[in-house]
Amino acid sequence: MSQTTILVADDEKEIADLISIHLKKEGYNVVTAADGVEALQTIHEKVIHLVVLDIMMPNMDGYEVTKKIREHYRMPIIFVSAKTSDFDKVQGLVIGADDYMTKPFTPMELVARVKAQLRRYTVLNGAKEERNNVLEFGALRIDKDKRMVTLYDKEVDLTPKEFDILFLLASHPKKVFDVETIFQQVWDDLYFEGANTVMVHIRTLRKKLQEDDRKDKWIKTVWGVGYSFNG
Repeated sequence: MSQTTILVADDEKEIADLISIHLKKEGYNVVTAADGVEALQTIHEKVIHLVVLDIMMPNMDGYEVTKKIREHYRMPIIFVSAKTSDFDKVQGLVIGADDYMTKPFTPMELVARVKAQLRRYTVLNGAKEERNNVLEFGALRIDKDKRMVTLYDKEVDLTPKEFDILFLLASHPKKVFDVETIFQQVWDDLYFEGANTVMVHIRTLRKKLQEDDRKDKWIKTVWGVGYSFNG
């Protein structure tokens, strides 16, 4: 099973480091951001399963970050903030946060709330995820349960890894995945020198999807970053 990745966004490095230490002890992969703009960039580039988000950050505050996240993503968001009024808590929850913790807080309580939100997210989204196991983009149909891809009603013979790459990208249209994230998600392993492996699989996948016959490619290369699905 792929490791759960949590984004901790807080401009106070000491707090971000403290949260990261305790989450890593529980086996989570943790990435950090020092402001709202960096947080959004991280979410667009990596697969994030939960966000721990400060409100008062430079460049873009947590409220605005949450609004932008909710335009495209459904992962749980937990606010951690020095703002203690009921108005601030209600405002945070109304715009899309799932939980609100006031500073100072105990790391043990934060870890407990992270676990609770991840459990809740998994349960509540289980049925929806089942419905999303079949993806259709014009003539292209991807069935996760049957692990079958058809193009113009003809089955496309893909290897298991090619299928996993395609389903990962197609599940998040327009989102750019870096090579490291693709390798970690599909091969379920730490990334060392997997760039060539991913590129080879992408190249053969494109051939099988008859990309030369399309004006716009299914799989788009974002130079210097990675790949996205252009469905």
